[in-house]
Amino acid sequence: MSHEHAYRTRYAAYTRRKVAVTAGLVLAVALAAVYAVQAGSAGLSVAEVLRALAGSGEEAASLIVWNIRMPRVVAAIVAGIGLAISGAVMQGVLRNPLASPFTLGISQGAAFGAALAIIGFGAGMTGTAAADAVRISNVWSVAGFAFAGAMAATLAVLAISRTRGATPETIVLAGVALGALFSAATALMQYFAEDTQVAAVVFWTFGDLGRAAWRDVGVMAAVVAACGAYFLWHRWDYNALETGAESAHGLGVEVERVRLLGMLVASLATAVIVAFLGIIGFIGLVGPHLVRRVMGSDHRFLLPASAAAGALLLLVADTVGRTLISPVVLPVGAITSFLGAPLFLYLLVAGRRSA
Repeated sequence: MSHEHAYRTRYAAYTRRKVAVTAGLVLAVALAAVYAVQAGSAGLSVAEVLRALAGSGEEAASLIVWNIRMPRVVAAIVAGIGLAISGAVMQGVLRNPLASPFTLGISQGAAFGAALAIIGFGAGMTGTAAADAVRISNVWSVAGFAFAGAMAATLAVLAISRTRGATPETIVLAGVALGALFSAATALMQYFAEDTQVAAVVFWTFGDLGRAAWRDVGVMAAVVAACGAYFLWHRWDYNALETGAESAHGLGVEVERVRLLGMLVASLATAVIVAFLGIIGFIGLVGPHLVRRVMGSDHRFLLPASAAAGALLLLVADTVGRTLISPVVLPVGAITSFLGAPLFLYLLVAGRRSA
């Protein structure tokens, strides 16, 4: 009994620590969201923001908070959650720490599909002015084409991962090649497109949270919530895959089915986010890496903590982009790359030193 009691005590401490880390990340997200709503050229105070959120603020402040800043903040949280949990699942099912929607070419595939919808089918043009050209007139068409592009990249990565002798390095290099291929195809379409179409694709691929309206945020939230529920439902399968395909099969896990569906669902979340917001890199790569160093690979805790970390990273990046040289708003995709690339290099170096 003493050994059983000691085991339960250690397990309770193990669980409490991981829950505390996740709760701390959620609290950080909440604080960052309040600051993000308050920060901006309008000069609103925290008290004015809180009154506007409570419905008792002045009309001007309420309009700024609810119509301009809140959709952007909620979009950052939803997109950060979706990209981070997608990256965590991809890393788990492929057993590849470098896997993410960005490094495997899935984001670029979705961007190619969206560009095809904008240029080939006019889904992104509502007028002749540059400001009109960047608006998405048929979001469902863009999302559908983006999903098809993401699926093409996903199936290619899965096919390569199932070949004999495929290593994690091979899969990453294949993803880099696929990303370059889709980027080249997008550039080729732009070469033959009209000026307004090129402007639409270029501004769209920057990654911009400000373009999301409440309807778009609602669609993204519904898809990300459904995908997140699917991932949590299969958390034990992902834990089994961490021990290897043969061990997972011995535990009753249908390895190929879990791997295929996990990649497809992760690609769905990525495709919808990219379709509405453009390319946002490194969130799905750095977020899970940061969390794994603290939480380990137990997907019961890794997935919720990765979701909170992704939301926090994207919120901070977007707030930096809005306030760094205000009133000019920098594209969030560029900010995540500037912040994410050095951080990921640090994680690689730190991980190699501790190995």
